[in-house]
Amino acid sequence: MASEGDGRRQGREETEEERADRRWADLLQEVRVTLTGVQILFGFLLAVVFQPRFAALDPADRVIYLVTVFLGAGATAALIGPVALHRMLTGRKVKPQTVEWASRLTVIGLVLLLGTIASALLLILRVVLDDSLATWLIVPAVLWFVVCWFALPLWARWRSRSGDQAGGDDETDGRRRRT
Repeated sequence: MASEGDGRRQGREETEEERADRRWADLLQEVRVTLTGVQILFGFLLAVVFQPRFAALDPADRVIYLVTVFLGAGATAALIGPVALHRMLTGRKVKPQTVEWASRLTVIGLVLLLGTIASALLLILRVVLDDSLATWLIVPAVLWFVVCWFALPLWARWRSRSGDQAGGDDETDGRRRRT
């Protein structure tokens, strides 16, 4: 265990406002990366309906397309939501709460983006391959996204809280000491 006098620090020494500022900057960087992908995917989806082959889609594929577009719109709204929250709440002295709400919107946006990607892949694979093969190919793809986006971060979070790593993290008090 590191003591205050031995020169080793664990966690961050920051005020609640400094922590909120840091977490907000981190969140904005994450949203910027995510929004680029959402914009490209959503733009593609909006353009598909105007292609000549769209008229040849069977009714099931049209439903998948509509679900994909609505999921993409929902992901876009959730991932742009933190910007609106920040703009509307700036100067109201609620930055820590704003960061928390924005973080939740970002996770919701990621879930909706996963749905968008999965249904877009399903639609594309159904057009190119046999329907049953498309479904079987989607399952491992979605599982891979779940592992990368949710399981791995949650596992790392669990490990950091179980004492395998020193110091706090973004979701806990950065001044917490490991004993």
